[in-house]
Amino acid sequence: MVCGVALAAVGGTTPFAGAAGAPEADLAYHGTVALRRGVLDVRLTPYDHGPSAVPDATVRLLWSAPLADRQRLPGGCLRTGVREVVCRTGALAADGFGERIALVLRLRGRPQEVTLALGTVWAGGTVDRNRANDRQRVLVLDTGDPYSF
Repeated sequence: MVCGVALAAVGGTTPFAGAAGAPEADLAYHGTVALRRGVLDVRLTPYDHGPSAVPDATVRLLWSAPLADRQRLPGGCLRTGVREVVCRTGALAADGFGERIALVLRLRGRPQEVTLALGTVWAGGTVDRNRANDRQRVLVLDTGDPYSF
């Protein structure tokens, strides 16, 4: 299922241009990201502010630096580019949290800083009219400190 979702997301479909009468949901992501010696530690939790539940969604994590060629990704996550990983959120109840997504990713080399851009690329057939809280950009310095989003 993730492969199909990822391919749809990469193919350029617009996940939020829902048809008239489509249920509305408001997705958001909260978490932390840390960088130490070329290794990223990402923890994020999806949230649906409602009013409708989301049967499944996909979040994209896009980095300003390329990822190392070999990665170990958790179930539900798929690498879709040199700098990109997508992960499914699973079902989200209205006004509910989803399961935490935890990733440890290696970068090529050891950049002193990277930027993470994350956002929803597929919302399970729901329409999200408030895109401000599901798109985030985080500057991460190679300090080992967690940066919150």
